Amino acid sequence: MGFIDRLPLLADLPELGDLNNKEIAALVGVAPVNRDSGKMRGKRHIQGGRASIRTVLYMATLSATQCNPVIKAFYKKLLAKGKFQKVALTACMRKFITMLNAMVRDKCAWAY
Repeated sequence: MGFIDRLPLLADLPELGDLNNKEIAALVGVAPVNRDSGKMRGKRHIQGGRASIRTVLYMATLSATQCNPVIKAFYKKLLAKGKFQKVALTACMRKFITMLNAMVRDKCAWAY
């Protein structure tokens, strides 16, 4: 991602680098939320979060599944396990935002 691509993330997500992986995923809206009640166990869905960040992250992850070796391998592994494409892409979005969070937290550049 170039400097211009990072502007929405830095402007709309100033917490990037300050939160742990679960918190940043929930803040963006890519963390699975339980829909359980009593003995009923529902499906897990993503919900809430910041839609503008999720939109930017979605497009960046679509590109990353083709070009980024780490995300691409993770995406292909999930598809090989039988996950639906949207579910695999959402998991990649979560992995991507946690990687970006760690990079900002540790003040390091992307390294394979």
